[in-house]
Amino acid sequence: MPTAVLLRTKLRQGDWAHSPLVVAVVALVIAAGIGLLLAAGAGAGPAEVIDALIQGTFGSPFAVGTSLNNAAIIMFIAAGFTVAYRAGLVNVGGEGQICLGGIAATAVGVTIPDAMPLFLGVTLALVAAVLAGASWAAIAAWLYVRRGTSEIITTLLLNFVGLALVVLMVQEPSLLRQPMTSSETLPQSESLSEASHLPLLGLTKSPATVAIVIALLAITAVGVVLRHSAIGLRLRSVGLSPTASGRLGVPVDRVRFLGLSTAGGFSGLAGGILVTSAPFVLAEGFSSGFGFTGLVVGLLARGSMTAVAGVSLFLGFLVAGGINLQLAAGVPSSTVTVVQSVLIILIAGAALWTTRSRSVAPPEATLAPAITAPAKATS
Repeated sequence: MPTAVLLRTKLRQGDWAHSPLVVAVVALVIAAGIGLLLAAGAGAGPAEVIDALIQGTFGSPFAVGTSLNNAAIIMFIAAGFTVAYRAGLVNVGGEGQICLGGIAATAVGVTIPDAMPLFLGVTLALVAAVLAGASWAAIAAWLYVRRGTSEIITTLLLNFVGLALVVLMVQEPSLLRQPMTSSETLPQSESLSEASHLPLLGLTKSPATVAIVIALLAITAVGVVLRHSAIGLRLRSVGLSPTASGRLGVPVDRVRFLGLSTAGGFSGLAGGILVTSAPFVLAEGFSSGFGFTGLVVGLLARGSMTAVAGVSLFLGFLVAGGINLQLAAGVPSSTVTVVQSVLIILIAGAALWTTRSRSVAPPEATLAPAITAPAKATS
């Protein structure tokens, strides 16, 4: 087949949209362009916007530490999303799972004594967060495998329930709300015990915690498990073809249940880390939309743990820079949210294009040159 014809066939089939690198670069460029246009509409020039972002992300040790903490939270959520995605499921419930993890970690953190060893106190709080997040996702997983209910719908709706539970916990004095006094009237929990505070990373004048180290170890472990273990093979098999996997004896429903529950566990861990870091309280809005940011990273990464780390760091620094964007350049910090939303739309569009192109692509047999029998030798 001529090279030009083969190239046109590849483009028609949408193979370019299969490359995570190409999709990520194109999506980021377009989203960044839209962000700059919005900033220009607010009266800020490109140079001013870029300078504000740089100062907000790398301008001081405090900014770098905040960015690293943000990136760690995003990594956990994106790693969990990738596990579920490998099994053919889309977890959009990261926000609600963060809320449940934060509630569980707070409930443990405010009850353990200050004299408890630091490692044990933090571990108990984070284990409670993981179990709470996994249990919350297990509700959607059970509905999917038993009732056939779309996991996208159930995990999305459970977000609202999780957010409402946080409000209930910090508003109700009989639950987790701090005692109301003349100086303490904010609707938030009591401060967590010092034994449940996440240790700092040790950088000078930086709030960076060991969360970034834990996150990097976690995504490395997830990558190894997905590529080099039996459960990873089963997850990928179920994601590619559940029917064929079932015929080969793979417990499809069990694997899917495990995949989605694991995603919830990672998001719950993110919630636990949020409350065991400064200011060490559970408050309304503490999740800060990280669940949806992790969703963006998971979609961009397309199953690559290296991409999860890189994009998480990028968006972690972008979120931190967005705060300074409003202070220094007068551009609403919600511009960063718009950029993330554009990324989701572009990535979803690329996936839809690939699916539709494949459905109308000619069969491979018609693309191969005809095989003719050799001519008989004449005497």
